[in-house]
Parts: sequence; C-alpha cells; structure tokens
Amino acid sequence: MGFNVLGRCQSGRGLAGSRKGANPCGMSKHNLELIRATRPLTKQVGRRTLEQRLIQDHAVSKDHVIRALTLQQHQRAPIDRILVSEGWASQDQVLDALSSQHKIPKVDLSGHNPQARLLARKPAGFWLRHSVLPWMQLGQTVVVAVSDPNKLNTIRSDLAASFGEVMPVLASESQIQQLLVSHFRKDLAVEASSRLPLAYSCRTMRRPDWSGATAVLALGLLLTALAFPRHAFALLCGVALFTLLLFTLLKCAGFISHIQTIRSRRQIELPIASRSKFTSPRHRRPMISVLVPLYKEAEIGRALLRRLCKLTYPRSLLEVLLVLEEEDDITRDAIRCADLPDWFRVIEVPAHGGLTTKPRAMNYALNFCRGEIIGIWDAEDAPEPDQLDHVAAAFAKGDGALACLQGALDYYNPTQNWISRCFTLEYASWFRIVLPGIARLGLVVPLGGTTLFIRRDVLEQVGGWDAHNVTEDADLGVRLSRFGYRTDMLPTSTYEEANCRPWAWIKQRSRWLKGFMVTYLVHMRSPRLLLKQLGWRQFLGLQAFFLGTVGQFLLAPCLWSFWLITLGLPHPTAPLLPAGATYLAGVSLVFFELLGLVIAITAACATGRRSLALWAPSLILYFPMGVIAVYKAVYELILKPFYWDKTAHGHSPKSRTQKLG
Repeated sequence: MGFNVLGRCQSGRGLAGSRKGANPCGMSKHNLELIRATRPLTKQVGRRTLEQRLIQDHAVSKDHVIRALTLQQHQRAPIDRILVSEGWASQDQVLDALSSQHKIPKVDLSGHNPQARLLARKPAGFWLRHSVLPWMQLGQTVVVAVSDPNKLNTIRSDLAASFGEVMPVLASESQIQQLLVSHFRKDLAVEASSRLPLAYSCRTMRRPDWSGATAVLALGLLLTALAFPRHAFALLCGVALFTLLLFTLLKCAGFISHIQTIRSRRQIELPIASRSKFTSPRHRRPMISVLVPLYKEAEIGRALLRRLCKLTYPRSLLEVLLVLEEEDDITRDAIRCADLPDWFRVIEVPAHGGLTTKPRAMNYALNFCRGEIIGIWDAEDAPEPDQLDHVAAAFAKGDGALACLQGALDYYNPTQNWISRCFTLEYASWFRIVLPGIARLGLVVPLGGTTLFIRRDVLEQVGGWDAHNVTEDADLGVRLSRFGYRTDMLPTSTYEEANCRPWAWIKQRSRWLKGFMVTYLVHMRSPRLLLKQLGWRQFLGLQAFFLGTVGQFLLAPCLWSFWLITLGLPHPTAPLLPAGATYLAGVSLVFFELLGLVIAITAACATGRRSLALWAPSLILYFPMGVIAVYKAVYELILKPFYWDKTAHGHSPKSRTQKLG
C-alpha cells in the first residue's frame, strides 16, 4: 500500500483486499528478508486446517500461506493475524475459515440491540478486552458472540460463574466492539474522566474562594510587601536563588553522568535501556498498541500515515489507534481521505462534562487496546523506523521494576527560524544530556508526552492518566516512582515539529508550566507519604525539578536583578545581606548560564547538528519568553486549571514533506 501525491493509500479496495506481493505499508523489509531466507517451508502448508480452508476457498494463495508460515516462525503471532495484517487475506475471509475450522456458526450482528441484563453481569472492560458479546439467551443457555475462537476456553472459564452454559457464535470484532460501545458509551465516558483515584488526581482543584480566608491571606501578603518592600524583595530573591540552585544541581548531576557514560562506553546516548534490537528467539515479541491522540489536525494526518508506514515492527503484533473526539469533524474528515491499513483503528471519544483533554482521550482508548505495551505518539511525530524493535528488546531484557521507556524527542525543522533553533537546542539538552543522567541516577523521571512506552498491567495498576492534568506525562512519571517502578531512557528518537512562532511557543510552554504546578501540588498534598514512597534521593530530585523549573521563570525578574552586579551597580538588597552575599549570587547566576551553554553545545554535538552550537549563546534571549508563559500559567491555574491550550501543528513545510531514512 503506497501513497499518491494526495496522501491516499493505493490498494484497490484497501489493504485487506491486496493480493499482489508485499508493499511499503503491508510488509517491512525485515519480513521480506525472513521470507527469502526460509523458502523451504513449502511442505508445511497442508498441516494447518485454517490455511487449508483459506486455500480451498481461494481466499489466499499458497505462496502467501508459505510467507505467513515463515513469518510466524519469527513473530510467534497467530497465522490469521499475519495474513490479515500483511494484506493477504481479508477479515471476512479469515472469519469464514475460522467458522469452518471450529464448527462455530458465523452470525451478522448488524441491527442487533444488546441485552442490558446480560451485559450487566460483567464490567465493560471485560467485554471489550475479550471482544465478547452476550447475544441472546435460549433457556438456560447464553449465546455469546466471539471474534477469536482460540480464546473460547478462557472465555468459558471466565463466564461460568455468571452465565452457566455458554454457546459460542462467531462475529466480526468490529461489530462486537460497535455494539459494546453503543451500550457502555456513557459509562466509558465517565470512567475516562475519573479513572484515577482522587488521592492522586487534580480534579478536586477548583477556583479559590476569594470571599474567605484566601482573600484575607492574599491581602495580608500584599500589605506586608507594600509596608516592607525591600525586605519582601530580598525574600523573593532568596527564594529565586534557592530554586536556581536546585535546578543547577539537577543539571550538573545529569551532565556529569553523561560525561561518565561517554568515558566508560564511548557512546553519547546510552541510557539504562539496551541499544540492541529484538533478535533473540527465546523471547516472544510483545503486542504493542500505540495511541495517537488527534484534535483538529487537518494539516497533519496524511503525513502521519506516511511516517508510520515506515515502521519495521511486525504488523501482526502492532496496532495504531487514532484517537479523536466525537465532535472533531476536522480530524474525522482528514482521516476519511486516507485508506487506513488493517493495523490502524479509529477510536472516537464521546463527549462528557465539557472536558476534551489528551489524557481523558487516552483513558478511553485504553479500553480498546490489545497490546501488552502501550505507546504514545503525537500527531506530528516521525518515529525512527526501528523504534518499536528497540522497545521490544528493552522490555525483554528488563526486570520486573522496569515499567516505562522514554525515547528522545527531536525536531525535524530546527533551521526554520531562530526560535526553532533554540527550541531544538533546549530539547537536545534535556533529552540527550540531562534526562538520561537523571534516569541513570535513579531519580524521578518526568515523562515527555510522546515516545513513551509503558507496560499495560502497570499502567492500569497506577490508575491510567489523570484526565484533568494538562501535563499528564510528568504526573504519570511521578506516580510510577511512587509505586516503586522505574523508567529507563530509550536509545531512539522521534522527530516532531518545533513550535517556531512566539505566541504559539508561549501558549505551549504556559500549559507545561501550569501542569508542573498542578502535578507538584497534587503529589505534595501529603509530603510525609511522598517521602516514604520515594525515599530521600527521589524526593529531593522531585523538588529540584518542579521547584527549579517553575521558580526560575516565576522569579526571573529577581534573578535578572543580579546582573546589576556585573555592571558594577549595587543590588537593592545589599544593605540587608552579609558582605559579599550579592556577589556570590551574581557568580551563581553566571555559573548557571555557562552550564546551560556548555550543555547546549554538548547536546548539539550529540545530535550531529554541530552548526546549532553556534546559536547556543542566544539561549539567554530565548528563555525570557518563559516568563510571559509562567504568569499566563499562574492566571490559568487560579481561574481555569483544567483548560488545555491546544498547540497548533502543521505550520512547518517539513511537517508535510519530511522523510526520515
């Protein structure tokens, strides 16, 4: 399946109807190599009843069955899933063959209304997870529609206590899912908004009551500042320097760890996770479900499909879920213009309570995931083709404490303008230098919103995502550490579009800073419990990240005042401080800026973009935009804490044309 100039997939009647060889979207180069290397498997065609029936019905050719059997030796995936995912058979053809093989009648569920009393005997998650629907009751027997007859024994065992005797019929997964969604629609929408327990959620945050104690406290602080302005300013300067010190220590720790890694391993992005791809036949490759939340993405949908079709991971073990709001006609129309492969699915999130956030959409879509590993990509992302192979290898070699992998984020439009250059340097500094160092030191890893992969069982254990938190990624990273799990960095990159317009940059950064404030306030509700769960090292690391990140922007005017000293001018707080204190503060500020400069230059070299190092000195003019963003964040934190300021994408020409080798 290829793409024409308009971005549509070319496959006749779709990927499932393709019958002529492999194509870029349906068969990876790795799979082709496996097939060529193991042609002698021709004698195995007749050994499997399902394959025999497909050949007898002329649903699939012998050559395609041979290829599927070859791939199965390496992928260890069901043969029917391989045939469909590679485009050699359709879902209907496979369903007919399964019906004949297992002697189970095939039914058409269109126009059927599910029986509420039967569905009420199990939670929605059970029916969706197993793709099972209680169709009708005949006396003491319940007729159950299933999409995978190979799971019948497990389904019978799970339903025995609720239904007694069960008689199966075969139906398409799409019909079963559609009927389940229509019945549980409201329940699933409510659960998506409130999945996380209140103790860990920010949804209890509301506007402060300015008529009571809050107003009295605010007025008292204002009057004190007016009565003692110099003392108040000195106090703010002290707090600013403290937060700067915290963040400086965090960056130093990450940078030193990076230097030590270079010396010991002679590689620049070797975190805890292994760099090797999945090659061992002793481990079964995991099924991976990747969520791609979309919202009003008319400009980027087709480019996204082209990028994801370059992935080398076996199609039979991969599914991509495009997640959009049901009222988002813009994205829906864009998706209609594309002929989606069978390993793509579209999940529409029903509206509820006016909340349209990315974490809420992912909570809803989690119900429909088949994978053991849940991944996240954003709409503008261009992951490296072998990224999922690295994911599978890292989890296969990891221990039980490894719950999540965070990949490096990079930009494919770094030279578009000055802001994009600085943004690329900032991301490279964080994802190539500081964050891997934090992970190596065993500190809390504040996750990025994309290119993260998490074990599904762990994700469900910690409560999924906080639907009301606008930086659900950082919040999830803290929660994983509180539950005793570890996040490793993944030695692979995802390329996305750098925000290169001033106001769009401020809006995006404002959302991040507001989310950091919310996350910190939520987890610091009970500091003693947090300290007990994290331990001193992780607890102090968490303080350094959140207080340092927010404080350096929120109190930036106080920090800027120390530049007066470098100009030979007295600092306003000098009379209140011991001799030399202001000079020490000035030196600390200079050291912080020089540290950031060194890290940025190192990061530019680490990404192979040495020319960007020339722009590192201009970062001192780039970060003041964050001051505007942080005060916008404070305003929204007070008046609309759950407001998600959408970041617009697709403005870079490369977002439509960029191709990664």
